[in-house]
Amino acid sequence: MPIRVAHIGTGNVGRLALTGLIESPHYELTGVCVSTPDKIGRDAGELAGLDITTGVTAVGDLDALLATEPDCVVYCAMGDTRLIEAIEDCRRILAAGVDVVGSAPGLLMYPWQVLPQKYIEPVEEAAREGNSSIFITGVDPGFANDLLPLALTGTCQTVEQVRCTEIADYATYDGATVMFDVMGFGNPPEEVPMLLQPGVLSIAWGPAIRQLAAGLGITVDSITEHYERVPATEAFDIAAGRVPQGGVAALRFELHGMVGDHAAIVIEHVTRLREDLCPDWPHPAQAGGSYRIEITGEPSYVVDICPTSKKGDHNHAAIVAAAGRIVNAVPAVVAATPGIRNTLDLPLTTRPGNIAAARKPDRAACPIN
Repeated sequence: MPIRVAHIGTGNVGRLALTGLIESPHYELTGVCVSTPDKIGRDAGELAGLDITTGVTAVGDLDALLATEPDCVVYCAMGDTRLIEAIEDCRRILAAGVDVVGSAPGLLMYPWQVLPQKYIEPVEEAAREGNSSIFITGVDPGFANDLLPLALTGTCQTVEQVRCTEIADYATYDGATVMFDVMGFGNPPEEVPMLLQPGVLSIAWGPAIRQLAAGLGITVDSITEHYERVPATEAFDIAAGRVPQGGVAALRFELHGMVGDHAAIVIEHVTRLREDLCPDWPHPAQAGGSYRIEITGEPSYVVDICPTSKKGDHNHAAIVAAAGRIVNAVPAVVAATPGIRNTLDLPLTTRPGNIAAARKPDRAACPIN
């Protein structure tokens, strides 16, 4: 029997997650909740960009969504600029006895030692009250920082350092709030954006570092932050808007999870808005962008993940992956014990939303002797 799922948010990740819910035979979509007034009353298929009519129309109220009696809510509303509101939304859903899987609020990915207990306890209490569970994930922070590196470290005799790097050109990322307000692209270098305020990087990627540490069985004593920015030498346009001459056009940051004076875990982002910028910085394994996992130990690994898509570029492919991880985790989260769940708690998810018809293998090219 399909799992009854409601959906919140139709932005970059949310629209693709909604597509996954509609197209998968594993789910029955009960409702959609949006924050933009002109989306209210529109069909879920239209909001997902699909040429179908589902008969499920969008509402603008969480209570109305919960009235559709879902088993689980996929929560993809904005969390970067409305953290407290997103936590409260999830608390209300959990208290209503409904499980949550989503992309936000990112701090609930692994909040311990990152988020004050006064914010964690109400969520856990709501989960106990509703006999419900919540799992927040993505790509980075997300499975590129936990599922994939931990799969590799599980084959090592010794591990000295785990480094997870995103190397990407964000010129095609169409999210003005994240690009300009959160990350500070296009702004004068002397202006410090929200992401680079002291301690914010450690809050945003702290859950990823703490979860990696828990998986490795180590204790991180502190997290240090390092970043550098490079201005544009000329004005140019990107998907999110215009970058003026002198505005920030490239950003590189690192977070070090320190065990004593040793950086045991490193999370690095190398973000350009043009591929010709900062030629001395690391370059992706494919044009546009890739993710790199480096394990220093015995054995050591360097693994490059190169997301591609038939429907867009590397940025689109990465968002599809984030949405897929969310949607495909729904059954495991519905079956999980109550509380804030994470990658270390859940079984390995292997089933995709759909299995597409594949071309038969070329037997002549692959003879069996």
